[in-house]
Amino acid sequence: MEQASSAIVTIPNLITLIRLVFVPATVWFLISGYYGWAFGLFVAAGLGDALDGTIARQFRMVSQLGRILDPLADKALLISIYVTLAILLHIPAWLAIMIVSRDLLIVLGVMLSWALDWPVEMRPLPISKVNTSAQIVLAAVVLGDLAFALHLDTLRTILTILVAALTVASASAYLINWVRHMGRVG
Repeated sequence: MEQASSAIVTIPNLITLIRLVFVPATVWFLISGYYGWAFGLFVAAGLGDALDGTIARQFRMVSQLGRILDPLADKALLISIYVTLAILLHIPAWLAIMIVSRDLLIVLGVMLSWALDWPVEMRPLPISKVNTSAQIVLAAVVLGDLAFALHLDTLRTILTILVAALTVASASAYLINWVRHMGRVG
């Protein structure tokens, strides 16, 4: 694992902050019906995520702040997109509820373990990375379909089922790991 820098103002952190600014802008474009702009910002945020990670690793600009901000920016964008798409009836509400509930379950588990003085170390599980990738693909497909009228209904349905299954699998894996951790220390 790379040593984290104590620097706060780094190019990767600035890119991540720009990605955070894209979140409310993307939501605004969505609710205003500017689907092309929403799709463009979503894609730009994804490219920014790849860029900030690459710069941080290549130029040894990995920072403690970046390790916290980067996943927060990812989650803020995905949760905002999914909730907004559900409210606008472009994806099923139950899917947005599943995704948000999974994230809340993880956060509450971490907070509870800290409150009980048995902190659990959080690392993304492989199933979680696959789940996040599937969520990104589905969001991009829905936004692209809205922006360009591609008529991707079948693909959207398949991806919705896949994301739901992966969300359940990921939540289950984190829950099992948390229960094991709490059983070992308790």
